[in-house]
Amino acid sequence: MTSTPLADLWPTLPGADVRPEAAYRLLQAAVESFAERGFHATTTRDIATAAGMSPAALYIHYQSKAALLAEISQAGHAATLTLVRDAVAGPGGPAERMRRLVEQFTAWHARARTVGRVVNYELHALPEDAYAVVAALRLDIEREVSALIEAGAAVGDFHVTEVRTAARAVTSLGIDVSRWYTANSTEAPEELGRRYGELVLRMLGARV
Repeated sequence: MTSTPLADLWPTLPGADVRPEAAYRLLQAAVESFAERGFHATTTRDIATAAGMSPAALYIHYQSKAALLAEISQAGHAATLTLVRDAVAGPGGPAERMRRLVEQFTAWHARARTVGRVVNYELHALPEDAYAVVAALRLDIEREVSALIEAGAAVGDFHVTEVRTAARAVTSLGIDVSRWYTANSTEAPEELGRRYGELVLRMLGARV
């Protein structure tokens, strides 16, 4: 199982310019281990071994595997929120911006599927304080999508009966890509994004 290096995925990760290379190795190993085994079945030894380090060396950078999961989850959701906000604030009308949002959101979850699988499907394992941070980020994402749907409905681009449900449906489609997409999938991430973009516009009642 492979995934994009964290330094490339999240170049704005706090402290990324000074973060020790060993910490990135631990983050990468944790992502892959959590995605493959699940959080609870993964041990700190599994993570350290995959990073080419001793279990004791892990604690120099992270207090626990829960701390690793918290950082991965918070950074992943922050990156997704930035992607969504950039798409919403971009040029064009609501339908054009929604298409772009869905294309990029879907392609991200296909390319970064290993990370996406962890940050979206291991939420239950987060400590309470870390979960609260991630829950707030997820709510911000939902609000951005909801606001775009409302803007589209106001000008007649979209026709939906319940905005919040529609927003959750939009994000759920993209998020689920990280669950099933593999290196052997027949569609490239960008092509899948284009198809999902059209699908979402039809779902929202837009003319395509």
